[in-house]
Amino acid sequence: QVQVVESGGGLVQAGGSLRLSCAASGSFVSINAMAWYRQAPGKQRELVALITSGGSTNYADSVKGRFTISRDNAKNTMYLQMNSLTPEDTAVYFCNCDVRVRGWSFATSTYWGQGTRVTVSS
Repeated sequence: QVQVVESGGGLVQAGGSLRLSCAASGSFVSINAMAWYRQAPGKQRELVALITSGGSTNYADSVKGRFTISRDNAKNTMYLQMNSLTPEDTAVYFCNCDVRVRGWSFATSTYWGQGTRVTVSS
């Protein structure tokens, strides 16, 4: 009943920028925390950035100062502005949403997008 779709990935040269988007749709009451994860070939999936419903943010040390996470609650959409990209940022980027799906319960469920590929050339 909840769909999460990422977009905005692509090929970019080192030093360039990309903006990823994550849109949630379907039947739900509200979205609590939203986060970006990434998984590079041969590596484990790692948390990149997280944003709460109130706008508080956390970043992995590897992206601090270069990436900015934001959200538009009216559009149920999250963004990741990625600047000063390096080849080490090459990965599939996944959107994760913690969603309240029932109005009578405060319990939440987690949903993942299918991922969007980011390739940074040297």
